[in-house]
Amino acid sequence: MSFFLDYKYGLNFCEHQQAEWNMGILKSEALHEYILRTSAYPWEHEQLKELREATVEKYKYWSLMNVALDEAQFLSMLLKIMNTKKTIEIGVFTGYSLLTTALALPKDGKVLAIDPDEEAYKTGLPFIQKAGVDHKIDFVQADAKQVLQDLTAKGEDEGAFDFAFVDATKEDYIDYHEQLLKLVKVGGIIAYDNTLWRGSVALDESDPMEEFTRKGRGPLIKLNNFLANDPRIESSLLSIGDGLTLCRRLY
Repeated sequence: MSFFLDYKYGLNFCEHQQAEWNMGILKSEALHEYILRTSAYPWEHEQLKELREATVEKYKYWSLMNVALDEAQFLSMLLKIMNTKKTIEIGVFTGYSLLTTALALPKDGKVLAIDPDEEAYKTGLPFIQKAGVDHKIDFVQADAKQVLQDLTAKGEDEGAFDFAFVDATKEDYIDYHEQLLKLVKVGGIIAYDNTLWRGSVALDESDPMEEFTRKGRGPLIKLNNFLANDPRIESSLLSIGDGLTLCRRLY
């Protein structure tokens, strides 16, 4: 697919796809474009841009499965502020957030990346290699629940991770949470993506919405309520991207 200029939006097709999804939170096309053009795009690493465009070319509409640009920028800064060295990522797709993480980590940093879809990961791998950070990544093609269970059962990685990023099957978020609380250190952060689900979590069931949105909102409403009442963490739900919840482990 060619990356033609869309004169209505002032965005190329790749950028337009991201805008369509993320607009669900901001409700302002102009504001969203302003944030991207004045903050996200000027700081976007060259290989991140190339990976983003390659993802749209191959996956078209479903390229929205990658993390939003402004959210990735925020995560990169957060990882650097935290002096993060060891992270875990559940749900990789083509690796925009993974490459963002690897670029933010120090030379000896490591990220354990888990996803059953190796084909999608291989789409982004050439850009990860081109960026010179592939040595920081351990990719595991597997079901994340089983990998997490194995890690906790061994006990060797208890409290070993500084940060975890979750962007996978929404129905499994609470199960991931229970395992990650054992793997992420006290004071570490677990981040959950898509927790506002285009703003639909605040709607009534009778309100009009797309079927895809309606089907996905239930697990996220359940997660948000669960996290709000979990005494083991303090959390903050941010209206960035499609909603990002940060959970800091207290004990």
